[in-house]
Amino acid sequence: MADTRTPDSTRRSERSRRAIYDAALALVGEVGYQRTTIEGIAARAGVGKQTIYRWWPSKAAVLLEAFVDLNQQAADALGETAQAIPDTGDLAADLRRVLRATVDELVDPKYDIPTRALTAEGIVDAELGSRYVDTLLRPALQLYVDRLVAAREAGHVRADVDPETALELFTGPLTHRWLLRTAPLTHAYADRLVDYALNGLAPR
Repeated sequence: MADTRTPDSTRRSERSRRAIYDAALALVGEVGYQRTTIEGIAARAGVGKQTIYRWWPSKAAVLLEAFVDLNQQAADALGETAQAIPDTGDLAADLRRVLRATVDELVDPKYDIPTRALTAEGIVDAELGSRYVDTLLRPALQLYVDRLVAAREAGHVRADVDPETALELFTGPLTHRWLLRTAPLTHAYADRLVDYALNGLAPR
């Protein structure tokens, strides 16, 4: 007997969802966050704007989810290395590798533009800012914590090192330079951060 049940009208179509993600990221890149609208995203994606409002409360929420998806695609492409900072036994080499990868991501307009948009909007929208931190930033920073804990247990850094503070020696300057555009982001700069930070973290 044929199934005559009516399809759930609120269920997201994968095709529509993907089109909305792509449209949101493309428009932010082309016209900037302020000029991006739900109407524009809907037109670009080929869906009705009510479809978007049914699934997301705001354009910021659309962009956040689209960016989470973009990061997940990048993580999937990298495989297991995206789930942890590799532990080769050489802490400096491992950190240089991940910071260089971060530099490459931050200078890529595909990531740079939506990241700036979300960072700026998260300052004035506390709920969005909290979701951004919990969904994207905190998991990424936890990778540093885990690697530094392993280094501490192996005796590669001081036994009294607090990993959550130590990670900011690597990520803080990088983020500052990127956010304020005080100077170019380069692999050489990333390498210097590792060198300077680890000289201060070396066992006594």
